[in-house]
Amino acid sequence: MIAAAAGSPAIVSGGGEMSLRNESLQHFLEAANVAFDQLAKAPEARRSIGQIFAALERPGIARTGKGSRLPVCAQLDMALSIDTSYASLARLIEGFRGIEPMLEWHRRTKYDHTASDNFVDGHANALIIGPGGLEERNDLWLGVTLMAPHVRYPDHDHAPEEVYLVLSEGEFRQGEGDWFSPGIGGSFYNIPGIKHAMRSVDTPLFAFWALLAERPHWRPPLKI
Repeated sequence: MIAAAAGSPAIVSGGGEMSLRNESLQHFLEAANVAFDQLAKAPEARRSIGQIFAALERPGIARTGKGSRLPVCAQLDMALSIDTSYASLARLIEGFRGIEPMLEWHRRTKYDHTASDNFVDGHANALIIGPGGLEERNDLWLGVTLMAPHVRYPDHDHAPEEVYLVLSEGEFRQGEGDWFSPGIGGSFYNIPGIKHAMRSVDTPLFAFWALLAERPHWRPPLKI
């Protein structure tokens, strides 16, 4: 249950408790819930997303401080100017614009030869919910990746399962499979531990990802 006056924190109820959540963040999470629910098709993805957004009914600990950008964030305006017939994606982008100034964008520090030569300055990740995000919590991570055109993200893996929601053109790979293009509004599921990667094409790549930890109190190093 949510109640808020314009410009005030949202009041979120969960488990019989009432907690405050930044209104812009609540607006974004509601939009993300609708978009993931509409566009995630695989049964395991839908189960995971259901668990994630049910858990998000209870806010985490709010992070204080200002956001920070990296040079590649100059690509954001282009990345967010997509032409989509999905009203849910338009609302999601609107919600993201409301929280983006608060986000801390980071580079991935661990990568290998599978990354393109322009990877370091050509990408940025931001956690919205999770360690270092706008709400600190360990049971789930919700974040976003931005890449400039013609950048290849390195092969990587992580224990939590993951659901992607893609808002751009771009190509993805799971395991040793072929590269595939989900398209704008495409969604797919990564099983726990699978090696995966992504690469942008002629336009910036922009995608949200949601990870559900198998153990709520488990906090491994984040390797996105």
